[in-house]
Amino acid sequence: MNDLVEPKTVQPTYETDTPVRYETEGPIAWVIMDRPKYNNAQNSQMTYALDAAFRRAVDDDSIRVIVLKGEGKHFSAGHDIGTPGRDLHSSFDRKLLYPDHVNKPAAELLYTREQEVYLGMCRRWRDVPKPTIAMVQGACVAGGLMLAWVCDLIIASEDAFFQDPVGRMGIPGVEYFAHGFELPPRIAKEFILLGERMPAKRAYDFGMVNRLVPRDRLEEEVRAVATELASRPRLGSWLTKQALNHVEDLRGKRTAMDAVFHMHHFAHAQSDLTSSNSLGGLDAKSMASANKAQAKEG
Repeated sequence: MNDLVEPKTVQPTYETDTPVRYETEGPIAWVIMDRPKYNNAQNSQMTYALDAAFRRAVDDDSIRVIVLKGEGKHFSAGHDIGTPGRDLHSSFDRKLLYPDHVNKPAAELLYTREQEVYLGMCRRWRDVPKPTIAMVQGACVAGGLMLAWVCDLIIASEDAFFQDPVGRMGIPGVEYFAHGFELPPRIAKEFILLGERMPAKRAYDFGMVNRLVPRDRLEEEVRAVATELASRPRLGSWLTKQALNHVEDLRGKRTAMDAVFHMHHFAHAQSDLTSSNSLGGLDAKSMASANKAQAKEG
């Protein structure tokens, strides 16, 4: 029985061939998301480019620290659900042991794809054996949270904000479900249920952000912390990461994330059955409008 389907022919239009820049400064690698026109929305093109950049930094023994940043006004507006470069139905050279998703029927398509590009990739980057720093300015929304949360340290500008608004879509948080580990449980519920913007200061007060600085000092502060980390013993830093990641996993982080990933995809399937798409009938434009209205932006 052949239960595969003919892949959809949807040709994305990329505004750039290099959605991620890779720059080095002595022992520091700067991995820079470079889709500022779309507030660094993450399509698969960007996701695989990020993975290649992390791989490059890991393979280079002269690199001791990795900084992840976003070009432009915002760190990342999340997953790409509406730009011309949205490449949901495109095949890529996969990095994990999952099959291609484009010929899978119904809910299996998203379930297969997101095991690789969201949950799998984020776990892979969390385990990078070198210290990582997320340099966050402006918006860090939905999929942007996942990229910041996999890093060991988060240094944010005072004007940054964090948000997971996917509850509007009937979805219980983004795929890399670290909410209950990054925030106290009742605050995490508020964060998802209301989907409001959390100012960087509040995130700092809850311990989700390590340091908070004015925007014009953000890169300077990140560089100073990265330089200090680069001076520390390589193996010691790796072992420290492993030790604390292990503590998180003993507290249930990995198993909780596995469970919520399945809830996430049940929600997608429910939306496909009851609305016009897997996002509860919403799209990038409607989500942006709702978020701006909630934040009382013009």
